[in-house]
Amino acid sequence: MEKYISNDTIAAVATAPGTGGIGIVRISGPEAERVLSRVFRARGNGPDVFESHRLYYGKALEGEETLDECMAVLMRAPKSYTREDVAEIHAHGGQLTVGKILGRCLAEGARLAEPGEFTRRAFLNGRIDLSQAEAVMELISARGEQERKPAVRQLAEYRRGFSY
Repeated sequence: MEKYISNDTIAAVATAPGTGGIGIVRISGPEAERVLSRVFRARGNGPDVFESHRLYYGKALEGEETLDECMAVLMRAPKSYTREDVAEIHAHGGQLTVGKILGRCLAEGARLAEPGEFTRRAFLNGRIDLSQAEAVMELISARGEQERKPAVRQLAEYRRGFSY
């Protein structure tokens, strides 16, 4: 399958709405690292360049104002869920804080992802096939073991042949 190349960078809250211990904002696309570097500052001002797949402790910022004390990770293409550059900010849960961080990502040039768009990009980039994309959606919406187990089995099919 030919690689799908997106020209835009998307962002969305990747955790369920409501109050929780952790809220994750995910960013995917060619400007993911730039957006992350504008929104997040690693402790001690952090590295100028993020090391891929390394978790950093620091702050989400709006100008000089701290929005939250949080963690962030950059996963460079093709070793990510979408096979694009992907960044995540792991903040304290709660709609207000996570919403502010998402708003900062959007202000820095990302656009709001459509529902299922991260998985659609994973499919278009050959990371998962159509049945596995459907399994992701089935797993997310599962309400019981009879729905969860087949979705996990279908995802295991993709993991068996998994490679970056």
